Amino acid sequence: MVSPDMIRNVVGIVGNVISFGLFLSPVPTFWRIIKNKNVQDFKADPYLATLLNCMLWVFYGLPIIHPNSILVITINGIGLVIETCLSHHLLPLLRQEEQEEDGSAAEALFMAAVALGVLLGAHTHQRRSLIVGILCVIFDTIIYSSPLTVMSQVVKTKSVEYMPLLLSVVSFLNGLCWTSYALIHFDIFITIPNGFGVLFAAVQLILYVIYYWTTPNKQKNNLELPTVAPVAKDTSVAPISKDNDVNGSTASHVTIDITIQP
Repeated sequence: MVSPDMIRNVVGIVGNVISFGLFLSPVPTFWRIIKNKNVQDFKADPYLATLLNCMLWVFYGLPIIHPNSILVITINGIGLVIETCLSHHLLPLLRQEEQEEDGSAAEALFMAAVALGVLLGAHTHQRRSLIVGILCVIFDTIIYSSPLTVMSQVVKTKSVEYMPLLLSVVSFLNGLCWTSYALIHFDIFITIPNGFGVLFAAVQLILYVIYYWTTPNKQKNNLELPTVAPVAKDTSVAPISKDNDVNGSTASHVTIDITIQP
């Protein structure tokens, strides 16, 4: 008979794979920015928030805080490495454009203060899990609720142009996996934010179905504009004669005589 622990581990592994894909989703955008060395209107705030969120969840999964949470550590540890690498290459470009200050140092100081406060002020797993878990719920919920702006835009414009279907589906599956993982051995701090993630992703999918058919199709007009060739100085050009067509409009007829000397 399959034990609940085995099922929980399998679900957690699947959740690790899906979350890994989500962590890698911004890589093409980052690569384009780094390659072009142009950040345009790009902001690093969401990725710095994800970086802090990963740090909190890694800390939450440590045995000294919340035992038996190795799968929480693995995926958020991977996410921490990915976000650190991306931010390391992005933040210098943002500083060059004078758009963003380096927030990673402030996050590291905040995380150090949290770690010291929890380890020195709370002496049981229950109290430590409570403090760190509440912080994780707050930041995770903020990240999961970030698509609310996009959903509002979809309703206003009746267009799903800026809400990619694949990302919504993956986000829904990711939240579903981690919610199931948390419910097998009930963990309220994992359940709450991922439950919100399932809800927000489900609403995105519903909006996609509703407004897909009202999304205007972009039609590319391939118009060829006439080109005017320059006339050489030694070329003799006959006078331009204007004749009226049958509709009363004016048409111009140009006769060019070119004489080539041997």
